[in-house]
Amino acid sequence: MRLLIAEDELDLAEALTVFFEKNQYTVDAVHDGSAALDYASTGHYDAVILDIMMPKMDGLQVLTKLRDSGISTPVMLLTAKGEKDDRVAGFNTGADDYLPKPFAPDELLARVRAMLRRSGDYKPTILRFGDLELDCGNSTLQCAGRTERLSGREFQVMELFMRSPQVILSAERVMERVWGWDTEAEINVVWVHISNLRKKLSAVGSSVTIRASRGLGYSLEDAG
Repeated sequence: MRLLIAEDELDLAEALTVFFEKNQYTVDAVHDGSAALDYASTGHYDAVILDIMMPKMDGLQVLTKLRDSGISTPVMLLTAKGEKDDRVAGFNTGADDYLPKPFAPDELLARVRAMLRRSGDYKPTILRFGDLELDCGNSTLQCAGRTERLSGREFQVMELFMRSPQVILSAERVMERVWGWDTEAEINVVWVHISNLRKKLSAVGSSVTIRASRGLGYSLEDAG
């Protein structure tokens, strides 16, 4: 899936780009309204994440021009302006969703996926290893007809392992990939999430487990 991010805060734009690329999206980032309009007008994107307060042209003006030209690409507005009247103005202009700042990355990802599902363009990925399936569309583990729903962080950790089965990942690497290198969380948060995932793997009856290698890290293994 290809996203366009229009955000004039360079650090935030970079962080969002890294976050979505980690979640298997292709991302282009621009930093003013004029560039956002030029890029979005190509119609090459599955969704646009659009800041409202940008130089050269604000996000509402960009969105108005896109809708007036017949471009129906799903658009989420990201903005520090979160009052009811601001949200109403955004939706009346043609936004598909609206998320005030500050926001949690997990919520943003979930909202983008939901927005794409509503548009009919979203094709959720199913990751498989052994007898286990991870549905990236609804964040569930599935095995032999049993299903366990994962929290946002649990899903990100599990997706990391499912995309690299039988590869040992250190706790520090998991921390960096899921929580970010500048997180203030402690390393034990990784252990807690791996413990929770082991319980859910057991609950669905899967032969797949997350194995610890002393001094090295963790790997997804099939004991079946």
